[in-house]
Amino acid sequence: MKRHMSVTAIAIAVVLTVVTSMTLSARSSTVIAQGSDQISGVAYFAEPGECTHSEGLGSDFALRMTGDLQGCYYVFVYTANCSAGGTYRETGAEIFVGQYKGEFGTFGTTYQFEAKYEDCSNLSGEIFGRCEHPLTQNIGTGVFDGFTGRIDFKDDVQAGNFPYRGHLRE
Repeated sequence: MKRHMSVTAIAIAVVLTVVTSMTLSARSSTVIAQGSDQISGVAYFAEPGECTHSEGLGSDFALRMTGDLQGCYYVFVYTANCSAGGTYRETGAEIFVGQYKGEFGTFGTTYQFEAKYEDCSNLSGEIFGRCEHPLTQNIGTGVFDGFTGRIDFKDDVQAGNFPYRGHLRE
């Protein structure tokens, strides 16, 4: 009888430990999720004269952002290369100039882009493309002052636009 109670006591202690750990873990995840704002939208190549902010001078191209981020995303390409198999890789930096939740600001990112093309040397016939854009710390202004986060784009090859999603954290 004494041994049976010991086994039962141990089993109860294990169950309580597991439940407590799961509760604390879930609470930590909720706190992290509550500290970040999820964002999403669609970007398009900017038309000539559409994105003319001084922060974009010297950029290789600009995207017009819609959705949670409203404004212009200036892209500065640092490296670009094609593999023999048609995989294109590009790195660089970007500056966003625009609004978030109705307030103006800017932020910078670095990025890595990877795509597959039918003709990589001429960047034609894109099959897929995606990129990751972590925000550069200590470069945000206005509404983005002190923000961290990441934005991911996935090219919509059929529509010719660039849906994005990500998270921002103050």
